[in-house]
Amino acid sequence: MRASDRIGGINGGGSDGWDVFYRAREMAEAGAQVIELTIGEHDIPTHPAILSAMHESAAAGNTGYASVPGEMALRAAVAARVADRTGVATSWRNVIVTAGGQAGLFAAHMAACDPGDRALYCDPYYATYPGTIRAAGAVPVAMATHARDAFQPRGAEISARASGARSLLVNTPNNPTGVVYDRPTLDGIAGAAREHDLWMISDEVYDTQVWEGAHLSPRALPGMAERTMVIGSMSKSHAMTGSRIGWIVAPEPMIEKLIDLATVTTYGVPGYIQDAAVFALGEGPALEAEIAAPFRRRRAIAQRVLAGQDRLRAVPSSGAMYIMLDIRATGLSGMAFANRLLDATGIAVMPGESFGTAAAGHVRVALTVADASFEAALRRIVDFALQPDAVAG
Repeated sequence: MRASDRIGGINGGGSDGWDVFYRAREMAEAGAQVIELTIGEHDIPTHPAILSAMHESAAAGNTGYASVPGEMALRAAVAARVADRTGVATSWRNVIVTAGGQAGLFAAHMAACDPGDRALYCDPYYATYPGTIRAAGAVPVAMATHARDAFQPRGAEISARASGARSLLVNTPNNPTGVVYDRPTLDGIAGAAREHDLWMISDEVYDTQVWEGAHLSPRALPGMAERTMVIGSMSKSHAMTGSRIGWIVAPEPMIEKLIDLATVTTYGVPGYIQDAAVFALGEGPALEAEIAAPFRRRRAIAQRVLAGQDRLRAVPSSGAMYIMLDIRATGLSGMAFANRLLDATGIAVMPGESFGTAAAGHVRVALTVADASFEAALRRIVDFALQPDAVAG
């Protein structure tokens, strides 16, 4: 018996982009000392007050089936948060609760695309994007951005390839680059979406991690609320990665269709986790700022450590919990650099090639270990890059 073509083709016949990460984990499990600067996992646990709310809800018996679209209290809390942050009127009817942002990405593409439809996304991209699109039955089409433009997508380039497409996936603040899309960029993207009648799928899970400038949701632009699905999550904003709690904000008719999909897939998210999310959102921006503060500090550390040398150059990063380093001056690909760095120093970073062809010659460094450890690790990365013998051959 064989697997279906749909599931067998999720990775497109190639790597899923996580090879260095898997190898680092294997080394650590074998007893090697490895510093992981790979995935976007906080170095702090979920806040004790959130866990207490989760425990109290479960102990009180909220462990049965939850409402498939999400409990009303959480849908209302998300709607209020989105309306407050974006200025766009948002009702609980515009919200469906999902099992994390990743489930939201899959559901949004299932809702926007029929089998065989072209689905656009920007390169560099979060590693799951093309596989998510394939899993939904659509055809992923990467839209390259460029280091010379600080990886800001250009509406004209999107428009030139958008004919016949059904959706466009964007992500700001961006993973892996840390770039926050500016207003001219978003105006150009929105213009392309309107011109070609595209669904905009906007991944905004890093909206609380903005270090320079401001986050602007495409949904807030003229004519975009009726064609935009926003993906949100508690994972990054509240260090609740393992709780798997997120949402989609979309026009009411699309939410109704997404509820049908949830009924035959996840059948909702546990009620006690939703109650914890309601509590966490109720703590307001102060808690979100507390969760984001370490990444702001480590970005400043990175800027200081990287100053005074030009072997490694940071992509101008204004948000998210990563920095992208241009390592082309070493003469190595991102994949070769990451593998040699891991072997030589025990430090694991993600090759740029894991995030698309536009990020070739770069590596992504996650700001996810304690400040002192992060600074020491980054200095070792710089020292490694400056040693001709380490990177040659």
